[in-house]
Amino acid sequence: MPTSAPKDCPLCFPERENVLWHDASCRVIRIDDPDYPGYCRLIWNEHVAEMSDLSPAEQRHCFNILMAVEVALRECFSPDKINLASFGNVVPHLHWHLIPRYFDDRHFPQPVWGAAQRKAGGSPAPRVDDARLALAVRNAIAEHIAG
Repeated sequence: MPTSAPKDCPLCFPERENVLWHDASCRVIRIDDPDYPGYCRLIWNEHVAEMSDLSPAEQRHCFNILMAVEVALRECFSPDKINLASFGNVVPHLHWHLIPRYFDDRHFPQPVWGAAQRKAGGSPAPRVDDARLALAVRNAIAEHIAG
């Protein structure tokens, strides 16, 4: 069930976002995290808390975008693993975290929110600028929606 947006929701009223792609339903942003340079977030624009708050068509759209962004991240960053997570425990606004992971990253095999397993500075992830990542995201979304 859609809810009215609380005035303090940081996803309804973002102060700064690095938007890679958007449509009327959702947006994909890049998170500035030096340990996880390909970290992205898919944010549903309407203030809802759960995937089940969406209609079946909206759920499919959200999932298609999620899968397309995963494809783009794999293409650009060649990670060992992609972590997908949707919690909403702290910010109850529907959003997904997409995080390229490497066997020697700071937290692997733990989640990035877990205890660090080693100091930062494992093998460097490929350097991918915002324009290249945005293009890969747009192309992957176009393929997923067309297919």
